[in-house]
Amino acid sequence: MPRFFVATPLQSGDVVTLPDEVTRHVQVLRLQPGDRIALFNGTGGEYSAEIVDMERRDTKVRVDTFVDIDCEPPYRLTLAQGIAGNDKMDWLIEKAVELGAASFVPLTASRSVVRLSGERAVRRQAHWQRIVQASCEQCGRNRMPEVAAPRELGAWLDSMPAAPAQGELRVLLSPRASVPFSSLPADPPGGEITVLVGPEGGLSSQEEAAALACGFVALGLGPRVLRTETAGIAVLSALAARWGGW
Repeated sequence: MPRFFVATPLQSGDVVTLPDEVTRHVQVLRLQPGDRIALFNGTGGEYSAEIVDMERRDTKVRVDTFVDIDCEPPYRLTLAQGIAGNDKMDWLIEKAVELGAASFVPLTASRSVVRLSGERAVRRQAHWQRIVQASCEQCGRNRMPEVAAPRELGAWLDSMPAAPAQGELRVLLSPRASVPFSSLPADPPGGEITVLVGPEGGLSSQEEAAALACGFVALGLGPRVLRTETAGIAVLSALAARWGGW
């Protein structure tokens, strides 16, 4: 059953007009009156619905049964990612949504190839949020991860509390780290988890030191140096296996 996100309250029995972009998608799929779809609005759960009327520009559906389904992992994880170039960031965000990331913070560091500011940063943030939406529609998630506005790494670290809260875990992925992945606890911590990954050129020693001073733990992922678009996905997958996110 095709799934679509609609940013509107939903209630069983209502007849609603789908947003323009969803209508276009319905038309591309060649759906017809009587066909069934699923709708979700990001607050949890989803509704089954039936297409009742289709015109050139509008599609109306009748909202039916609410399904209280939740696909979230038993922990909340923020991926703070050094912005990757070309289409790597798009791919990374798409896959991280599938693997359960709850939010994203795109970061610019001293060795970043891509630097965003002003209107260009606003456009990229909106673009990445659309990728999150499409990935949620595809993978079955009913809660919408948020993409924060791109920020400088130093400013982002300065905005965080100086020390992690009780149960919070802050992890910095680094090829220089001596702490192995196996040192993480067997069960997820009770608080927020933040995973920080540098850009293509990695983080400088000064940037890593600043993160460590902010309560991050430098974590290694083995003897091989992973690309920026691989490292975050690898640790999300490993944490899902370790902490019951599958």
